[in-house]
Amino acid sequence: MKTDSRTTKRSPSQARRQTLTRDAWVAAARKVLEKRGIAEVKIDRLAQRFKVTRGSFYFHFSSRKDLHDALIEEWRRNNCAPFEALRGAEITDGFSFFSTIVHVWVDEKPFSPLLDLAIRDWARTSRSLHGEVSDMDDLRLELLQRSFAAMGYDEDESLVRARITYFHQIGQYAIAFKEDPARRRALQPLFGQVLVGPLVIHPDGEG
Repeated sequence: MKTDSRTTKRSPSQARRQTLTRDAWVAAARKVLEKRGIAEVKIDRLAQRFKVTRGSFYFHFSSRKDLHDALIEEWRRNNCAPFEALRGAEITDGFSFFSTIVHVWVDEKPFSPLLDLAIRDWARTSRSLHGEVSDMDDLRLELLQRSFAAMGYDEDESLVRARITYFHQIGQYAIAFKEDPARRRALQPLFGQVLVGPLVIHPDGEG
């Protein structure tokens, strides 16, 4: 029995539409967000990149806001959840807790500096997102402050050291500072001594 070719053959655009996933759209939109900002995350441009019609987008998303929400969820999952997991942690060793926090940034697994900066920039034009970013800043600072308090610093010095640590980290991303990984590892003990201070002497250090 001969099959009607019209029912078996698909055009290249139809094939792409059927194989293109929601995650692929989000990944492409995230790259644009990180490089050029939320204003450049446009359905038509993404469709052109994939060489598909807008219909392919609406097969996976109800609206552009749906895509925006997916991007924010990416940030929550990669850049917020690791800190949320530490919110209720019992601190028995202040330095170890400090190290755990810092390594969320340093290891970048799954934390993404580019995504964090892009979301922060987006938040300047979104009141709801601004509030969420502010809450996350508060949590990260609170965790750092708790680590310093557990090391023996008083409330004010714990706050100041937490701010210096956090502002240092954000600033490094903001200026897109690049450094040879070996050099960064070599400097980590010194960063640790500077950030943690004289109350804690630890051979490994952090930075």
